[in-house]
Amino acid sequence: MQLTMVLPCFQIFQEKVELPGGRVLDDFYRIVMPEFVMVVPVTPAGELLMVRGYKHGPRKICLNAPGGMIEPGESPLEAAQRELLEETGCQATEWQSLGNFVVDSNRQGGTARLFLAKNVMQVMTTKEDDAEELQVEFMSPQHFLEAIRQNDIVTLATASAVALALVSGIV
Repeated sequence: MQLTMVLPCFQIFQEKVELPGGRVLDDFYRIVMPEFVMVVPVTPAGELLMVRGYKHGPRKICLNAPGGMIEPGESPLEAAQRELLEETGCQATEWQSLGNFVVDSNRQGGTARLFLAKNVMQVMTTKEDDAEELQVEFMSPQHFLEAIRQNDIVTLATASAVALALVSGIV
């Protein structure tokens, strides 16, 4: 394994990979990004809490679940709680892991740590972040599914986190 490049948010590795069948791939690139959290916040009334803001990857304003990078020394749960508070001004009384998932099964990317936050309540007003201008929106699970159909939810992490909560019957 040869480390090719280190940048503030990710590392690129150039590797020689031998597949289980014996074939060798020269110059296979793997990208390692920081772990991140996504939170599926649910109010006592059963509404989902999403944030609307600009995402540069899809180059549009869209709906997302609250989330962000796990800071050094921070547990995934602590990061999830911090991100929920920072982005929405809310806290939750119940937390449950929805699992950990590698973003790209070949190149690695980042690992998503998904959480369900139940009994979400507003505890403070949100502060404006230099990098994010977010609006909090409450919606029913049916409205969330419609937002996917309308291309208003375009990030896989958000769609999969909420889908996991919905299909497990938690929401």
